[in-house]
Amino acid sequence: MLSRTKPAVGPGSGNTVSSAKDSKKKRKLPKVEDFLQMRDYTGALTLLEFNRNTGKAKEETNLWFAYTAFHLGDYKKSMEEYLALTKSEACHPDVWINLACCYFFLGMYKEGDEAAQKGPKSRLQNRLLFHLSHKFNDEKRLMGYHQALQDIIEDQLSLAAIHYLRSHYQEAIDIYKRILLDNRDYLALNVYVALCYYKLDYYDVSQEVLAVYLQHYPDSATAVNLKACNHFRLYNGKAAEGELKTLQETASPSFSFANDLIKHNLVVFRSGEGALQVLPPLVDVIPEARLNLVIYYLRQDDVVEAYNLIKDLEPTTPQEYILKGVVNAALGQEQGSVSVLPMFVIYCGLFCK
Repeated sequence: MLSRTKPAVGPGSGNTVSSAKDSKKKRKLPKVEDFLQMRDYTGALTLLEFNRNTGKAKEETNLWFAYTAFHLGDYKKSMEEYLALTKSEACHPDVWINLACCYFFLGMYKEGDEAAQKGPKSRLQNRLLFHLSHKFNDEKRLMGYHQALQDIIEDQLSLAAIHYLRSHYQEAIDIYKRILLDNRDYLALNVYVALCYYKLDYYDVSQEVLAVYLQHYPDSATAVNLKACNHFRLYNGKAAEGELKTLQETASPSFSFANDLIKHNLVVFRSGEGALQVLPPLVDVIPEARLNLVIYYLRQDDVVEAYNLIKDLEPTTPQEYILKGVVNAALGQEQGSVSVLPMFVIYCGLFCK
């Protein structure tokens, strides 16, 4: 340092205070649009909250706030924002459709239907009402909205989703593959295809298709969870749990989105460990939670609790038919009653058909 010939600060230093100030001036503060373009919804929401708190909110701030909250999976917060917007005289008609989408994801189907009917006719409205008709089990109404679907990607994806929900997995696969032929960059469709193959018990095929997506997005909670489920079917619970452990350790941003699903699956992978703590709150959130809780009660020889949990369930899948039949048979045997046994024959007979 004693032999320095170039000044640290001043002319000729190349690192002057003024140049540092100039570089700071050149830096631009990020805009909400920048975060949205990068799909950084957490960053967008943080900036929107900052603008609100500092009085820099614009007219469209509330709309963007609801939009980003929805894409973060915080449907309750998004619903509250859209609901507040509907009370304004200058409310845009599309807000009702957006509010209806929030209601749908919150399981508030009646409210979602009412809100959707208040919005303008659109492709999104038709798709939403299509799904609501499925939730209401209204076949006539479902077919009406089905006929209004067009040969566009969004409508076809909606149709594939309904096929999946109705256990028509091969029909769903056919739609997804047809779309993928013309849109190879729609990588998420590989997850949907893999999920269908999983439901068809083709676990090896599911793994192969899923790998295409995981090569690009290895921290996806949905994809890693499906991979873990395949491992559970192909190997054992320990191997499956190992996959989820990696996801938990990386603290992926998508982990919180699928947190309930992962907690549910860990109970299954651990042969029912922690079932009474985890499964009851998820009974009306994750469809499989009710079935797995019934299985847990059966293993504990608590047939009455298993029956109370499944007695009002209308079976739609082979697993539900079999499980309801088994529970009715077990209850009849325990109580020495023949009145319940015919239900076992009915449900097993319906499954065989």
